[in-house]
Amino acid sequence: MLFWIIYGTSVSMNEVELRVEYVNDTWVLTGSWLAGLQLVNDYLGYLADRNYSPKTVRSYAFSLLAFCRWLLTEKIDLDTVDTKVLLKYLSSCRQATVLGRSTSNVVRIDGTRVDGYAPATVNHRLAAISGLFGFWSMRDPEKRSPIPRGVNVRRLSSSERNGLLAHINRGPKYRSELRLRDSKRLPHALSSKEVVNLIEDMKTWRDRAICGLMVYCGLRSSEVLGLKVTDIDIGARWIHVLGKGRKERKVPLDIDVAGVIQTYLLVERPESLSDCLFLVAKGPNRGLPLSSAGLRSIFRYHRITSGVVGGNPHSLRHSFGTCLAEAGVDLAVMQALLGHTHTDTTTRYIHLAPIHIKAEFDAAYARSRNLR
Repeated sequence: MLFWIIYGTSVSMNEVELRVEYVNDTWVLTGSWLAGLQLVNDYLGYLADRNYSPKTVRSYAFSLLAFCRWLLTEKIDLDTVDTKVLLKYLSSCRQATVLGRSTSNVVRIDGTRVDGYAPATVNHRLAAISGLFGFWSMRDPEKRSPIPRGVNVRRLSSSERNGLLAHINRGPKYRSELRLRDSKRLPHALSSKEVVNLIEDMKTWRDRAICGLMVYCGLRSSEVLGLKVTDIDIGARWIHVLGKGRKERKVPLDIDVAGVIQTYLLVERPESLSDCLFLVAKGPNRGLPLSSAGLRSIFRYHRITSGVVGGNPHSLRHSFGTCLAEAGVDLAVMQALLGHTHTDTTTRYIHLAPIHIKAEFDAAYARSRNLR
């Protein structure tokens, strides 16, 4: 059995095994490794106190879990981490392989390995580490953060863009030089035939209503699962949606989707004390709210039976955004319907409007020929 020396005591690897657990309504790291574990948990509690989403706290916990496990492997204490250690950790993330993937000889078109971690994953880990040391510096002003300050960027948050004096905010914004360059991929939308095949393959009114809310109203999967019965106004055809960051918005309800939801409420929805709109229809959990794992299982099954390989919840939402862009809907309206904080996120759909782009190109070409 492998033994390590931590603070002068002999501790086996099994005794210092770290894991993420949900304790007292928050996500924490548990284990007998005390060298910095309390600091990590204090930081996760700080995020929860700032009203961060539980899913965000959970993702930060797993990113810090990977970093702490690497520190254990390298026998490095958290209080001795400097920029050199972080560069070494960055290199190890680039060379690490994802468990269950044995295709190291396959390379994507952008040059990244298929069995390695995506740049977004590595950047998320670095963001969690940067937040941890920023919290440490805030609590102890004498502690200097080892994260390089990096170059300044000019992108402002939504709160800084708004307000009476927003135009005078010219403070520098910094982005760490440890961040990986990540390719900007366009959203993948389904064709009309694929959408029809996927929805027709759904056998229950509940599943058809879920698909309809995604492809005809642009809701995220988490937003669909979070809907209450009282959030749906079938008569006025409005949906009250609670989106990312607990931002509220109202979305028009498609008339056909409204009919499907009404049929589901009258025919299929089981009796339950829960006020959630979509419930488990059968089995021991009948009447309980439909979970994220249950929703993934539904789409996983119907991707196979319908033959629509890319039929996942977010591709349906991308199809909604693409249809809006091709119809020439105003960018601000698209942003409001999709619930995006930044307009930059919405502009990705403009590039997915080949019909509109080709029409503008043909019109410009025709004008140029007439001027000759």
